[in-house]
Order: sequence, then C-alpha cells, then structure tokens
Amino acid sequence: MPDDRNAALADDSRPSCAGSDWSRRDFVQGAVGVGFAAAVLPVGAQTILTDTRGLVAGPVSIRVGDFDMPAYQARSAGNRPAPIVLVISEIFGLHEHIADVVRRFAHQGYLAIAPDLYARQGDPRRYPDIPTLMRELVSQVPDAQVMGDLDAARDWAARNGGDGARVGVTGFCWGGRHTWLYAAHAPLQAGVAWYGRLVGEPTANAPRHPIDVAAQLQAPVLGLYGAQDTGIPLETVDKMQKALAAGSAAAKASQFVVYPDAPHAFFADYRPSYRAEAAVDAWSRCLGWLRQHGVAPA
Repeated sequence: MPDDRNAALADDSRPSCAGSDWSRRDFVQGAVGVGFAAAVLPVGAQTILTDTRGLVAGPVSIRVGDFDMPAYQARSAGNRPAPIVLVISEIFGLHEHIADVVRRFAHQGYLAIAPDLYARQGDPRRYPDIPTLMRELVSQVPDAQVMGDLDAARDWAARNGGDGARVGVTGFCWGGRHTWLYAAHAPLQAGVAWYGRLVGEPTANAPRHPIDVAAQLQAPVLGLYGAQDTGIPLETVDKMQKALAAGSAAAKASQFVVYPDAPHAFFADYRPSYRAEAAVDAWSRCLGWLRQHGVAPA
C-alpha cells in the first residue's frame, strides 16, 4: 500500500492510489504491464499502486503487419467514447509503473493505452543494468518502427471505445523523446513530454531528434523537465525553445515547465529519483494541458 507521502496528492490532479485488488504476487510476476526491470530493483516503498475499480483494464494484442504487438489498456467501464491517451514508456519498457500511469489516466476518464514498443527486440525487464539495456536493446529499436506501432495503438483505441478525434500522447524519458517525434509525425490534439532527450547525433535507428522536427509539430507539446537532470542540460531546452518559436502554430504554442530541484525521472515513484512535489504539480499540468487542447472527457 502507498505510504503517507502519497496522501498529499489532491483529488482531480492525483493518481488514484490504493490497489486493494493487487497482491504482492501480482506485483512481481512477469505478465505484460506487471513487474519491474531488473536494472531498477529494488523498488521504493513510496511506489504508487492504482486500482482497477470501475475500469476495464488489462493486456491486449494489436496486429501490426504480421506481428502481434502486446499493449496494456485501461478505460472506464461506461460505454461513452473516451478521449485517447497514448502512453510511451521509459527505457524500461511496459512495466508496472507504466501500466499504473495508464490506470491513472483511465480514472480521469480517458482510454489510455501503452504499447510494448520493445516487443520485437526483447524484454527490457531482463537486463541487469542500464548500460547493457541501452546498448543491447534500446538502441536497436528504430524510430520508424515506434511511429508505426503508435499509429496502430491509436487505431486500435479508436475501434475499441476511444474517440479518434480527441487524441493525446505522453511519454517518459525515452518516451518523452518519442512524444516530441510523434507530435510531428501524426495529427493529434496535444502531447506531454516528460524529460525526453531533445538533441543528439543521428544514427540509422534514430536519424532525427526532437530539435530536428520542432518546427513541424502538428500538436502543441508541454515539456516537463528537471533542472537537475544531468543527462538533459538546460541549454538544450533553450535550443529547443528557439526552434519551436520559429516553427508551426503548434510549435509556437508548445511550452516548457522546468522544476528547479528535480532530477531526471522525478515522476518515477518507484525510484530514488522521485520528487513528490514536482510529480504532483506536473501530473496536474499534464491533465490541464490535455483538457486545454481538446483532449478532455465529456
């Protein structure tokens, strides 16, 4: 159960934290959206568990070409079409924290879905350390594959209780970078990028980075970053802001919020990097941004 540090999360802007229907066995088993990567164990005592009461939630399979891509989805048990939020994972893949975020969105009235974007290349939960995970798995996943898989997840959601006219995307770390890329790739209403890398050297699998597509954004993106993030220098945020200012209307409407005392992964409540105050504020801003730009429950 969550500890008192999570009690400060307020009503509409909080993730639901209880999980009476989650046992410790469920918490560590290897199913889609359950368990944590070996590289981040042990998880912290402050880890949030969000229940499934009133939700239809669980793993699904999405056909992408000749591949069956696993995903985790959650939505209200009601029949009304819900706005869609695509949730893009960190480098650790579709694990318990990402599934929990999906349920948090569902409790807010969204159909949220997180595709397993590493499924063709391997299981990130099995890698014992971050450098090995990055080298042997994460770097092997082509951006073009990710964009296609997100398109497929979006289409699946629109056919299964989601409103294809109200679509947002959000992602964390690796997923934050891809949030920016997807906002330039596909027409949608809004994006929220959590501490995603903005610049980098081109590679075969990652030929462009967010700063390279900033001017072509098709939806405004809210960037949530930490000033103490040693992997994303603030000067790269400044460069991105200048690129956005010279771009499309959606690019010009994009914004950054930088938390002065927050490190990388400040929203990851299962890790030592978690900063509750920044996380609560950023979650509220995330929900507000989606609503402001038309990705709002009826």
